[in-house]
Amino acid sequence: MPETLTATEVARRFADVLNRVAFRRESFIVARGQRPVAELRPVPAGTRLADLPTLLASLPRLDEDDAEAFAADLENARAELAGEEAANPWAF
Repeated sequence: MPETLTATEVARRFADVLNRVAFRRESFIVARGQRPVAELRPVPAGTRLADLPTLLASLPRLDEDDAEAFAADLENARAELAGEEAANPWAF
């Protein structure tokens, strides 16, 4: 359960509260009077799904020769593995 702090406490100790959120991953409810009005919590780690198109657009592209070579490598690997059954990695 997040700790509840008054808006005055947060204002007086803002740097400390922010450091606790950032480094200790703590969450706080900020109250004005007796009423909760906000929540301070860490931003979730990782990349948001909404950022995926931008991330994919920023990746380097293969030129035509490299793309053809990559496709040929995939076809060769699939042909070599076509007759093999995958081994169970959990079997003794």
